[in-house]
Amino acid sequence: MRLDLLSRPAWQASLARFALLLALAAAIGVATGHIELALVVALFGYALFSLFNLYRLRVWLESRQRVAPPDLIGAWGDVAEFIHFRLRAARTRQRRLVRLLRAFREAADALPDAVIVLDAQRRIVWLNRAAGRLLRLKLARDRGHLVDDFLPHPQMRAWLADQPEREPLFDVPSPEDEGVRLALRMMPYGGDQRLLIVRDISVLARLEQVRRDFVANVSHELRTPLTVLHGYLDMIEPDEAPGFAPMLDDLRTQSRRMAQIVEDLLTLSRLEAPQAPPDELVSMAPMVAALAREAEGLSRGRHVVELGEIAPLDLVGAPQYLHSAFSNLVSNAVRYTPPGGRITIAWQQLPNGGARLAVSDTGYGIPAEHIPRITERFYRVSTSRSRALGGTGLGLSIVKHVLALHGARLEIESEVGRGSTFACVFGPERAHAAAVEPGLVTATVTS
Repeated sequence: MRLDLLSRPAWQASLARFALLLALAAAIGVATGHIELALVVALFGYALFSLFNLYRLRVWLESRQRVAPPDLIGAWGDVAEFIHFRLRAARTRQRRLVRLLRAFREAADALPDAVIVLDAQRRIVWLNRAAGRLLRLKLARDRGHLVDDFLPHPQMRAWLADQPEREPLFDVPSPEDEGVRLALRMMPYGGDQRLLIVRDISVLARLEQVRRDFVANVSHELRTPLTVLHGYLDMIEPDEAPGFAPMLDDLRTQSRRMAQIVEDLLTLSRLEAPQAPPDELVSMAPMVAALAREAEGLSRGRHVVELGEIAPLDLVGAPQYLHSAFSNLVSNAVRYTPPGGRITIAWQQLPNGGARLAVSDTGYGIPAEHIPRITERFYRVSTSRSRALGGTGLGLSIVKHVLALHGARLEIESEVGRGSTFACVFGPERAHAAAVEPGLVTATVTS
């Protein structure tokens, strides 16, 4: 009880009645010579009165009808009015919360994306109407079931088992219809709860397929005329037309550059194909040595090319695609390192059992704001420098796709004016002990 209750009229009247009752009982007790008995009878009567008021209050509180509180006397009436006020305020808040909850549910049901609320164990708590359409879920039937049971595709299972909050899952078939392509995203909220968003990306998937087909077809169509053009240009000797020699050199350079762009686009089209290439055990020591020789050939004596640590590990993957990715990193290092610079190729074992192929250079370096976008197609840090050095803007995009096919990632460290390190990081499931110890552990190749 708060102290200011004693200052309210109802409580003052109750105290006055109680004091008057005790005074009357004492007076009667003095007159009859039984003061203790008179006081006990008075207190017993007051207790009965209080219990009767408490009973009426209890009956009113248990009543489900929204009626006014009972007409109680004194402090009991004040308590009843206070409880009635709080109940009305609670009902008002409850109605407001119910309206908000209904509005949120209606908004969630209006979304075209499936929204599924999960608990800490990924059991279904609530879902919207789109979840029933995309995943054939019903709230009344499936509440409390694991959402894993309704995502049977192997890609979905692997994604759920490997920290799904970290990154979304794109372009997987619907459990109900293979023609419907889905994207899944898991978001933690409210402590241990999670929100699973499932989006129908069938239209985007079809558009992406149209784009891939267009690029592949155009690249194939361009290859033949470019080959013919390049062949005719090679047939023309500069000595036969000295005045056109600079023009012929430019034509040959541009035709070779266009042919390289076509080849890179075809490579990207193959990498984007739905069928993943078969895996093989790739012997990395010979591949790293071949990469060093490629760097020497591209450098033509302008750089120092050296091999760093070569770990006794082989790699499980597609040899052709892996060589294409590693070769792009090496050619970029040669292309964007000034003469006299140093290029280092290393194959390292990681503490977690994985492996890392790193290509380091002492070149121009990349400003930090360009690094997040450097693997986009045709993205160039310096357009004039890239064109002057013969870059197509597709090399790092090829690297990114190859690594994605192998469950690997590209790490980039760079400082302007000091050089860059591009590292392909593979998980332990891809790295295996080499059958033969490599003889290139600390070899250095200088050109």
